[in-house]
Amino acid sequence: MAHRLRPVDHDFVRTAPVRLVFARGITAPPPAVFRALADDVVGWAEWFSAVAVARPVRDGAGRDVRLRGGARFLETVLVSEAPDVYAHRVDVTNVPGARAVAEEWRLVPIGTGTRVQWTLAADGTVPFCGALNLARAGLGRAFRDSLAALDRRLTV
Repeated sequence: MAHRLRPVDHDFVRTAPVRLVFARGITAPPPAVFRALADDVVGWAEWFSAVAVARPVRDGAGRDVRLRGGARFLETVLVSEAPDVYAHRVDVTNVPGARAVAEEWRLVPIGTGTRVQWTLAADGTVPFCGALNLARAGLGRAFRDSLAALDRRLTV
């Protein structure tokens, strides 16, 4: 059953009770990475291993994302500042226990490549927050593998 989450702003990624932060350098330049994140929403399913389907909604102001395994998120884009920051929050999800969720993708040039930092920020019930913390290693692995796939896609 889908439920509406508490609306949060971009500052939530720094103040949330649960913050999972992952970073990795890739060879693709920041503008190309930003376009893949912000402009090619449908393409997420081709490089981010957890994403089954992603599509823009509300003329690009939001996203409808479905993960492998059945989780679904209707999101609002909070920040789209090329080529540095892309952030969104979850408005509606079928994930039990979630109260507020936001993600930030921060891109920093390193030589001709990019250091990509992904922050997953959340608030929810004790079981939800505990599950996120237990999933940290798996989420980190999915992030690293997915960025490697994105890098291959962007540098072909």
